[in-house]
Amino acid sequence: MQHEKIVKHIVDWLSSYSESSKTSGYVIGISGGIDSALTSTLCALTGKKTILLNLPIRQTSAEYSRAKEHIDQLQDRFEHVTSIEINLTETFEQLEKTLPQKTVAHHLAMANTRSRLRMATLYAVAQTHHCLVAGTGNKIEDFGVGFYTKYGDGGVDVSPIADLMKSEVFGLAQFLNVVNSIQQAKPTDGLWEDGRSDEDQLGATYPELEWAMEFSGDELILTPRQLEVLSIYRKLHLQNKHKMDPIPVCVIPKEWK
Repeated sequence: MQHEKIVKHIVDWLSSYSESSKTSGYVIGISGGIDSALTSTLCALTGKKTILLNLPIRQTSAEYSRAKEHIDQLQDRFEHVTSIEINLTETFEQLEKTLPQKTVAHHLAMANTRSRLRMATLYAVAQTHHCLVAGTGNKIEDFGVGFYTKYGDGGVDVSPIADLMKSEVFGLAQFLNVVNSIQQAKPTDGLWEDGRSDEDQLGATYPELEWAMEFSGDELILTPRQLEVLSIYRKLHLQNKHKMDPIPVCVIPKEWK
């Protein structure tokens, strides 16, 4: 993997997109995970306005401290990087009081609601500062298993790392000296109060899922675990395909109009 060339390519792409859209820079939500850490570093390298948002909602102390450590490090490295912390816990709790009890009791629905609340906040701040929202999804999440919230962290203006596998994200993060605590942490989406990891939710590691995404060989020679991973990948891909495909439009026959 040619780290230096890839970094320059993404940074140039981000710079060009911002200039062509007549915007000032980028806003990124910082979760304390590897994807947002890499994305924000790449945005900072453009030299354009880079605003880091820490948006805790009943966050675990480990996630919060990693996010803060990364924000502090990036602000030390780049003068044009600023940050805003907006604690959304009280806002989220007010929403819980308003929603039907059956919805509040649906843990996945409420986890996705956290993500959508953050998306709305990111866009409000981005519009205020004439910036774009930079997405933090990688290739396996965005196009493989669909591991993101529709209109939550999936609601972005640009996706600078969506052509990178998770393993490649870790490689670039190491090359760019992302803080060690984030490099060593288990990947998590930060939407659960128990701090469950992505692997806990997916049932497979990212290297396993990356293998499954690219697999095209003879299934008869696979081990039981490989068959299990392949089944997990295919199930998730099919289940979440609605996120990856364009919104279906009901086309009305012209003669009826």
